[in-house]
Amino acid sequence: MSETGPPAGGTAGPPVLDAAGPPDGSPAPRPRSSGRFWSARRVPAGIVAVLLLAGSALLLYDVVAVRAGRPATRWRRALARQLAERPLDDIWVLTGAGVAAALGLWLFVLAVTPGLRSLLPMRRPHPDVRAGLRREAAAQVLRDRAMEVSGVRSVRVRLRRGRAAVRALAHFRDLDEVRADLDAVLGDAVGGLGLSRVPALSVRVRRAGRKG
Repeated sequence: MSETGPPAGGTAGPPVLDAAGPPDGSPAPRPRSSGRFWSARRVPAGIVAVLLLAGSALLLYDVVAVRAGRPATRWRRALARQLAERPLDDIWVLTGAGVAAALGLWLFVLAVTPGLRSLLPMRRPHPDVRAGLRREAAAQVLRDRAMEVSGVRSVRVRLRRGRAAVRALAHFRDLDEVRADLDAVLGDAVGGLGLSRVPALSVRVRRAGRKG
């Protein structure tokens, strides 16, 4: 594996992997696609663990106290009375059920979704190596490459996992020529990022407004 350094006076491009085959002459392994990175969800998991631990400890203490011959705590008696007396269509019962359902849905979504949307997975040339590229870094690479095109005044890049939207302002040259050059340059740049899922390229060019 080899890395190319940044050109003099320019910005650093994405890491370049050596495409040469193994020294024994066998064909190089085909790059494998890589799924999204999963977030550890430490904050939600920690909050849920602390709440469950506190609630379980409080309930266990009250149960042990009752078994030891002491009366149940006031909060548990009040809760049992409220649950026995309030009808199911009571506003507070419906509100509590709605809050519990919303929290459960939120936890379910966190459990089945990977998260880390700012980290784009890259192709895997080796099964034991997995890499990712920050969305901001990839967008910066495309922006720098677009600014190298003659006639481009400013560029905005919005990069998603499946689409790269580029909006450019041109202050001279024909718009069709600038758009054609941007399509060619950015097409090579998007492919050179080494992403597992190459985003579709959308380029729009318009003339910069005149001041005054």
